[in-house]
Amino acid sequence: MVRTSRKFLLAFAVLILIAAAAATYLWQTPAHNPDALWHLISERCVPDMEEHGKPAPCSEVNESKGYVTLKDRHGILQYLLMPVDKLSGMESPELLRPLTPNFFAIAWQQRTLSSALMAQQHQTVPDSALSLAINSEYGRTQNQLHIHISCLRQDVRQQLNALMPTLTANWQQHELGPNSYLLRTLTLPQLQEESVFIRLAQELPDAADNMGHYGLALADLPNGQLVLMAIKANWFTANNASAEELQDHSCKILQPNK
Repeated sequence: MVRTSRKFLLAFAVLILIAAAAATYLWQTPAHNPDALWHLISERCVPDMEEHGKPAPCSEVNESKGYVTLKDRHGILQYLLMPVDKLSGMESPELLRPLTPNFFAIAWQQRTLSSALMAQQHQTVPDSALSLAINSEYGRTQNQLHIHISCLRQDVRQQLNALMPTLTANWQQHELGPNSYLLRTLTLPQLQEESVFIRLAQELPDAADNMGHYGLALADLPNGQLVLMAIKANWFTANNASAEELQDHSCKILQPNK
């Protein structure tokens, strides 16, 4: 009887832990509008550009290339790059079609927006300080695909610099910040030639059927290459694959003495 009770209590405790982890994994702020970005694009930025030739409140509307950029309210340099069309995020099947705009390559080009912003204050922003990130289906708060263009965390920059000699074009598992990531190098031509979403789906065995479980980030390396970083959601560890965790929107990397 005592042994049975202990087994029951142990099983009950495990169920409580699993439920708590699942709640953390799926949690989103209830008061927040997950379609706010899409409404901004479809009801304000694109119509204003078409009717008045001004993209406000977006920074740019480029319908021919299929994207808009928006200065985010959070962070001194953070911009968002988003599709003109309605695409929810990592799980969108359109991302695996070759004719879909190469949003990550476009976002890397648009990092110059951050540099231009700091140039107004007579400060330069090296590529080593910048990064791109997109969160998984479970790690985002908006249901319109958006790539964060923002500063890289200073500690992550140091980790990547240290890892650089061992990184190759083959995926490797490494700890970055609080979680485990898969890393591989890319050249700039490779980034431009093939979408990182297609590359992820083709190169990781389970990714094609589980794209929504992944987050992606991109940064440069001191040797002139780029590093692509993938994280997969794991609800047992309350990891919702928010690759944005590698970024620092306060940009302390630009203030190394503080």
